[in-house]
Amino acid sequence: MRWRDDSSRGKKSDTTEALKQLTYLASAMKAPRITESAARLADHARDAGWSHEEYLAAVPDREVAARNASGAQLRIRAAGFPARKTIEEFDWDAQPGVRQQVAVLASGGFLTEARNIVLLGPPGTGKTHLATGLGIAAANHGHRVLFATATEWVTRLTEAHRAGKLPNELARLRRYGLIIVDEVGYLPFEQDAASLFFQLVSSRYEHASLILTSNLPFSGWGGVFGDHVVAAAMIDRVVHHADVLTLKGASYRLRNRGIDTLPSIRETADHQPN
Repeated sequence: MRWRDDSSRGKKSDTTEALKQLTYLASAMKAPRITESAARLADHARDAGWSHEEYLAAVPDREVAARNASGAQLRIRAAGFPARKTIEEFDWDAQPGVRQQVAVLASGGFLTEARNIVLLGPPGTGKTHLATGLGIAAANHGHRVLFATATEWVTRLTEAHRAGKLPNELARLRRYGLIIVDEVGYLPFEQDAASLFFQLVSSRYEHASLILTSNLPFSGWGGVFGDHVVAAAMIDRVVHHADVLTLKGASYRLRNRGIDTLPSIRETADHQPN
Protein backbone atom coordinates (compact mmCIF):
# COMPACT_ATOMS: atom_id res chain seq x y z
CA MET A 1 0.00 0.00 0.00
CA ARG A 2 1.46 3.43 -0.98
CA TRP A 3 0.96 6.23 1.53
CA ARG A 4 0.18 9.66 0.16
CA ASP A 5 2.27 12.52 1.43
CA ASP A 6 -0.59 14.93 2.14
CA SER A 7 1.73 17.48 3.76
CA SER A 8 3.83 17.72 0.57
CA ARG A 9 0.72 18.06 -1.55
CA GLY A 10 -0.53 20.74 0.81
CA LYS A 11 2.70 22.70 0.52
CA LYS A 12 2.54 22.59 -3.27
CA SER A 13 -1.03 23.77 -3.18
CA ASP A 14 -0.12 26.64 -0.86
CA THR A 15 2.78 27.59 -3.10
CA THR A 16 0.56 27.57 -6.18
CA GLU A 17 -2.02 29.78 -4.48
CA ALA A 18 0.71 32.16 -3.29
CA LEU A 19 2.09 32.49 -6.81
CA LYS A 20 -1.38 33.17 -8.18
CA GLN A 21 -1.88 35.86 -5.55
CA LEU A 22 1.54 37.33 -6.33
CA THR A 23 0.74 37.40 -10.05
CA TYR A 24 -2.51 39.24 -9.34
CA LEU A 25 -0.83 41.77 -7.04
CA ALA A 26 2.00 42.38 -9.50
CA SER A 27 -0.54 43.04 -12.25
CA ALA A 28 -2.52 45.39 -9.99
CA MET A 29 0.66 47.34 -9.21
CA LYS A 30 1.65 47.33 -12.90
CA ALA A 31 4.90 45.61 -11.92
CA PRO A 32 4.86 42.37 -13.95
CA ARG A 33 8.57 41.70 -13.41
CA ILE A 34 7.99 41.12 -9.69
CA THR A 35 6.52 37.67 -10.34
CA GLU A 36 9.57 36.62 -12.34
CA SER A 37 11.98 38.10 -9.80
CA ALA A 38 10.23 36.40 -6.88
CA ALA A 39 10.43 32.99 -8.53
CA ARG A 40 14.04 33.47 -9.62
CA LEU A 41 15.20 34.67 -6.21
CA ALA A 42 13.27 32.13 -4.14
CA ASP A 43 15.71 29.22 -4.57
CA HIS A 44 18.71 31.46 -4.12
CA ALA A 45 17.21 32.90 -0.94
CA ARG A 46 16.66 29.43 0.50
CA ASP A 47 20.16 28.24 -0.39
CA ALA A 48 21.78 31.40 0.98
CA GLY A 49 19.73 31.36 4.13
CA TRP A 50 18.18 34.80 3.61
CA SER A 51 15.77 36.11 6.18
CA HIS A 52 12.20 36.87 5.15
CA GLU A 53 13.05 40.58 5.31
CA GLU A 54 16.06 40.20 3.01
CA TYR A 55 14.03 38.29 0.45
CA LEU A 56 11.16 40.76 0.69
CA ALA A 57 13.53 43.69 0.04
CA ALA A 58 15.33 41.94 -2.83
CA VAL A 59 12.22 41.33 -4.93
CA PRO A 60 11.05 44.98 -5.30
CA ASP A 61 14.68 46.06 -5.56
CA ARG A 62 14.95 44.11 -8.83
CA GLU A 63 11.74 45.75 -10.06
CA VAL A 64 13.00 49.25 -9.26
CA ALA A 65 16.34 48.56 -10.95
CA ALA A 66 14.59 47.25 -14.07
CA ARG A 67 12.26 50.25 -14.16
CA ASN A 68 15.15 52.67 -13.79
CA ALA A 69 17.04 51.00 -16.63
CA SER A 70 13.98 51.03 -18.85
CA GLY A 71 13.23 54.66 -18.01
CA ALA A 72 16.80 55.68 -18.71
CA GLN A 73 16.66 54.14 -22.18
CA LEU A 74 13.44 55.99 -22.91
CA ARG A 75 14.98 59.28 -21.76
CA ILE A 76 18.10 58.69 -23.86
CA ARG A 77 16.03 57.98 -26.97
CA ALA A 78 13.88 61.07 -26.38
CA ALA A 79 16.91 63.36 -25.88
CA GLY A 80 17.75 63.57 -29.58
CA PHE A 81 21.46 62.77 -29.33
CA PRO A 82 23.15 62.61 -32.74
CA ALA A 83 24.87 59.39 -31.60
CA ARG A 84 25.16 57.48 -28.35
CA LYS A 85 28.62 58.26 -27.02
CA THR A 86 29.34 57.60 -23.39
CA ILE A 87 31.97 59.02 -21.06
CA GLU A 88 33.56 55.57 -20.84
CA GLU A 89 34.15 55.53 -24.62
CA PHE A 90 35.99 58.85 -24.69
CA ASP A 91 39.67 58.93 -25.74
CA TRP A 92 41.24 60.30 -22.57
CA ASP A 93 44.74 60.08 -24.00
CA ALA A 94 43.87 63.13 -26.12
CA GLN A 95 42.36 65.15 -23.24
CA PRO A 96 43.92 63.97 -19.95
CA GLY A 97 43.63 67.42 -18.38
CA VAL A 98 39.84 67.30 -18.00
CA ARG A 99 39.37 63.64 -17.11
CA GLN A 100 39.01 64.08 -13.36
CA GLN A 101 36.69 67.06 -13.72
CA VAL A 102 34.43 65.20 -16.16
CA ALA A 103 34.32 62.19 -13.83
CA VAL A 104 33.00 64.42 -11.04
CA LEU A 105 30.44 66.04 -13.35
CA ALA A 106 29.23 62.66 -14.59
CA SER A 107 27.98 61.89 -11.07
CA GLY A 108 25.20 64.40 -11.78
CA GLY A 109 25.70 66.72 -8.84
CA PHE A 110 25.74 69.79 -11.05
CA LEU A 111 22.12 69.09 -12.05
CA THR A 112 20.76 69.27 -8.52
CA GLU A 113 22.49 72.66 -8.14
CA ALA A 114 21.26 73.95 -11.53
CA ARG A 115 24.87 74.52 -12.57
CA ASN A 116 26.00 74.78 -16.18
CA ILE A 117 28.87 73.23 -18.11
CA VAL A 118 30.72 74.98 -20.94
CA LEU A 119 33.05 73.00 -23.20
CA LEU A 120 35.42 75.19 -25.22
CA GLY A 121 38.00 74.11 -27.78
CA PRO A 122 38.90 73.74 -31.45
CA PRO A 123 36.83 71.50 -33.75
CA GLY A 124 37.42 67.79 -33.35
CA THR A 125 38.65 67.83 -29.75
CA GLY A 126 35.71 65.89 -28.32
CA LYS A 127 33.31 68.59 -27.11
CA THR A 128 30.19 66.99 -28.59
CA HIS A 129 31.22 63.55 -27.35
CA LEU A 130 31.64 64.81 -23.80
CA ALA A 131 28.40 66.78 -23.92
CA THR A 132 26.58 63.68 -25.14
CA GLY A 133 28.25 61.46 -22.56
CA LEU A 134 27.28 63.82 -19.74
CA GLY A 135 23.76 63.95 -21.14
CA ILE A 136 23.50 60.16 -21.16
CA ALA A 137 24.81 60.06 -17.60
CA ALA A 138 22.15 62.61 -16.61
CA ALA A 139 19.45 60.45 -18.21
CA ASN A 140 20.72 57.44 -16.27
CA HIS A 141 20.41 59.51 -13.09
CA GLY A 142 16.73 60.10 -13.84
CA HIS A 143 16.85 63.54 -15.52
CA ARG A 144 15.08 64.49 -18.73
CA VAL A 145 17.51 65.75 -21.38
CA LEU A 146 17.24 67.52 -24.74
CA PHE A 147 20.09 67.87 -27.25
CA ALA A 148 20.25 70.16 -30.29
CA THR A 149 22.69 72.46 -32.04
CA ALA A 150 22.53 76.19 -31.39
CA THR A 151 21.01 76.72 -34.83
CA GLU A 152 18.35 74.08 -34.17
CA TRP A 153 17.47 75.67 -30.84
CA VAL A 154 17.06 79.07 -32.49
CA THR A 155 14.80 77.55 -35.15
CA ARG A 156 12.67 75.93 -32.46
CA LEU A 157 12.38 79.16 -30.46
CA THR A 158 11.64 81.19 -33.59
CA GLU A 159 8.74 78.90 -34.49
CA ALA A 160 7.34 79.18 -30.97
CA HIS A 161 7.71 82.98 -31.06
CA ARG A 162 5.90 83.27 -34.39
CA ALA A 163 3.09 81.13 -33.04
CA GLY A 164 2.79 83.34 -29.96
CA LYS A 165 3.81 80.46 -27.70
CA LEU A 166 7.36 81.40 -26.66
CA PRO A 167 6.55 81.83 -22.93
CA ASN A 168 4.86 78.42 -22.89
CA GLU A 169 7.77 76.82 -24.73
CA LEU A 170 10.34 78.28 -22.34
CA ALA A 171 8.27 77.12 -19.37
CA ARG A 172 8.02 73.63 -20.86
CA LEU A 173 11.76 73.48 -21.46
CA ARG A 174 12.42 74.43 -17.84
CA ARG A 175 10.93 71.07 -16.87
CA TYR A 176 13.94 69.39 -18.49
CA GLY A 177 16.78 68.94 -16.04
CA LEU A 178 19.37 69.39 -18.78
CA ILE A 179 19.44 71.11 -22.15
CA ILE A 180 22.49 70.71 -24.36
CA VAL A 181 23.36 73.41 -26.89
CA ASP A 182 26.00 72.18 -29.32
CA GLU A 183 28.12 74.24 -31.72
CA VAL A 184 27.67 77.75 -30.37
CA GLY A 185 29.71 79.97 -32.67
CA TYR A 186 29.78 77.86 -35.81
CA LEU A 187 27.25 80.18 -37.46
CA PRO A 188 26.49 83.81 -36.51
CA PHE A 189 23.02 84.74 -35.26
CA GLU A 190 20.82 87.53 -36.50
CA GLN A 191 19.68 90.01 -33.89
CA ASP A 192 16.24 88.44 -33.38
CA ALA A 193 17.77 84.98 -33.08
CA ALA A 194 20.30 86.24 -30.54
CA SER A 195 17.48 87.73 -28.48
CA LEU A 196 15.59 84.42 -28.48
CA PHE A 197 18.68 82.50 -27.46
CA PHE A 198 19.27 84.98 -24.64
CA GLN A 199 15.73 84.33 -23.39
CA LEU A 200 16.41 80.59 -23.34
CA VAL A 201 19.52 81.12 -21.22
CA SER A 202 17.77 83.59 -18.92
CA SER A 203 14.74 81.32 -18.40
CA ARG A 204 16.99 78.53 -17.11
CA TYR A 205 19.26 80.72 -15.00
CA GLU A 206 19.38 79.22 -11.49
CA HIS A 207 16.46 76.93 -12.38
CA ALA A 208 17.93 74.16 -14.55
CA SER A 209 21.21 73.22 -16.20
CA LEU A 210 22.73 73.90 -19.59
CA ILE A 211 25.67 72.32 -21.38
CA LEU A 212 27.09 74.48 -24.16
CA THR A 213 29.90 73.63 -26.57
CA SER A 214 31.77 76.21 -28.62
CA ASN A 215 34.83 76.42 -30.82
CA LEU A 216 35.29 80.06 -29.74
CA PRO A 217 36.52 81.59 -26.49
CA PHE A 218 34.04 83.84 -24.70
CA SER A 219 35.75 86.88 -26.20
CA GLY A 220 34.53 85.76 -29.63
CA TRP A 221 30.87 85.37 -28.68
CA GLY A 222 30.07 89.03 -29.31
CA GLY A 223 30.63 88.50 -33.03
CA VAL A 224 28.45 85.41 -33.02
CA PHE A 225 25.47 87.12 -31.43
CA GLY A 226 25.98 90.41 -33.25
CA ASP A 227 25.75 92.40 -30.04
CA HIS A 228 28.49 92.57 -27.43
CA VAL A 229 26.05 93.76 -24.77
CA VAL A 230 23.72 90.77 -25.30
CA ALA A 231 26.70 88.40 -25.44
CA ALA A 232 28.13 89.80 -22.20
CA ALA A 233 24.78 89.49 -20.40
CA MET A 234 24.37 85.93 -21.63
CA ILE A 235 27.90 84.87 -20.69
CA ASP A 236 27.38 86.41 -17.26
CA ARG A 237 24.35 84.18 -16.64
CA VAL A 238 25.94 81.08 -18.13
CA VAL A 239 29.20 81.19 -16.17
CA HIS A 240 27.85 82.51 -12.85
CA HIS A 241 27.21 78.91 -11.78
CA ALA A 242 29.27 76.89 -14.23
CA ASP A 243 32.20 74.60 -14.81
CA VAL A 244 34.20 75.74 -17.84
CA LEU A 245 36.36 73.05 -19.46
CA THR A 246 38.87 73.96 -22.15
CA LEU A 247 39.84 71.18 -24.54
CA LYS A 248 43.11 71.43 -26.45
CA GLY A 249 44.93 69.79 -29.32
CA ALA A 250 44.33 68.94 -32.94
CA SER A 251 41.16 67.45 -34.38
CA TYR A 252 40.91 63.68 -33.99
CA ARG A 253 39.38 63.66 -37.48
CA LEU A 254 42.71 64.81 -38.92
CA ARG A 255 44.87 62.22 -37.22
CA ASN A 256 47.14 60.31 -39.57
CA ARG A 257 46.17 62.57 -42.48
CA GLY A 258 49.22 64.81 -42.48
CA ILE A 259 47.23 67.85 -41.28
CA ASP A 260 48.12 69.23 -37.87
CA THR A 261 45.85 72.26 -37.52
CA LEU A 262 42.78 73.92 -38.97
CA PRO A 263 42.48 77.64 -39.74
CA SER A 264 40.91 79.52 -36.85
CA ILE A 265 37.73 81.55 -37.18
CA ARG A 266 39.63 84.73 -36.46
CA GLU A 267 42.22 84.00 -39.15
CA THR A 268 39.48 83.26 -41.67
CA ALA A 269 37.71 86.54 -40.91
CA ASP A 270 40.96 88.56 -41.07
CA HIS A 271 41.78 87.27 -44.54
CA GLN A 272 38.42 87.78 -46.20
CA PRO A 273 38.54 90.13 -49.24
CA ASN A 274 37.22 93.66 -48.78
